[in-house]
Amino acid sequence: MSGLTGPEGNSGVVRVRVVISGVVQGVWFRDSCREEAESRGLTGWVRNNRDGTVEAAFEGTEVAVDEVVAWCRTGPPRAIVTGVEMVREHPHGDGRFRVL
Repeated sequence: MSGLTGPEGNSGVVRVRVVISGVVQGVWFRDSCREEAESRGLTGWVRNNRDGTVEAAFEGTEVAVDEVVAWCRTGPPRAIVTGVEMVREHPHGDGRFRVL
């Protein structure tokens, strides 16, 4: 994950938090994000923020996390993504992926 800063997981599991801006609420972004994450075996969560952004945390293999972060740059068909901010975090050991 080039360009990310922060802690590295030592068990092969990484965690990234992203904030996605643009037209990302009311376009099925959260549910589509959950489907993308679950299809790759990721855990974490996704939620709408009051400022109109969508925020998510993805935890799993680096390859799978990279794939979902790449998907976030476009999102579902009705979304218009204008930005994705990323921060690497310590893995939390989430048991599943949730829409908050």
